[in-house]
Amino acid sequence: MTGPSESELLARCKRGDTGAWDELFDRHYAAAGRFVFQLGSDFTREDVEEICQETFLAVIKSLTSFKGGSQFQTWLFRIAANKARDHRERRHAAKRGGGRSDVSLDAEDPETGLTHDPPAATPAPDVDLSKVEDAGLIRVALDQLDAPCREIIQLRYFGDLSYEELSRTLELNPKTVSSRLSKCLDRLEVIARKVFSGEKSGAFPSNV
Repeated sequence: MTGPSESELLARCKRGDTGAWDELFDRHYAAAGRFVFQLGSDFTREDVEEICQETFLAVIKSLTSFKGGSQFQTWLFRIAANKARDHRERRHAAKRGGGRSDVSLDAEDPETGLTHDPPAATPAPDVDLSKVEDAGLIRVALDQLDAPCREIIQLRYFGDLSYEELSRTLELNPKTVSSRLSKCLDRLEVIARKVFSGEKSGAFPSNV
């Protein structure tokens, strides 16, 4: 027996049906998590969980504003992309300043009498460092794009949306979608050449 259609499920959610909310989350939580993870190579599992929780809280608060102009998952991904950006900005702000206390590596633990031996910051030997580094550099390049370009690239290549879905989601005609995506990919490549020191521009998706 198949479950209710998504439109039926959303209608029940809007009426406050808690069972419908549970089913909606079950259907889309894993996909949202995969999408968020792809948005940031530096995101930990805890980061992804936090961003997903913020995303679904936003969905609960604003579902009545969803009119069905696009697929629900497309709308969900747009919210997740915004929450991921906000999370990264908060983390960067925290690193720049607030609330950190420096610990001397030479200081002894008062209980054991031993000095601190923090874990190495480098990845384990079996990690493919080149892929990790490349993904991080692509993220740096994406962050330097304007918001419309960053959004359309994220939705197309991380959210795996078709041109038709992009057209509905962004409220643009298909020709405009194609033109904007092409221009945005060109801008990304220019930025990426600088970030990668002109060595790996071929690592980006084709706009063909």
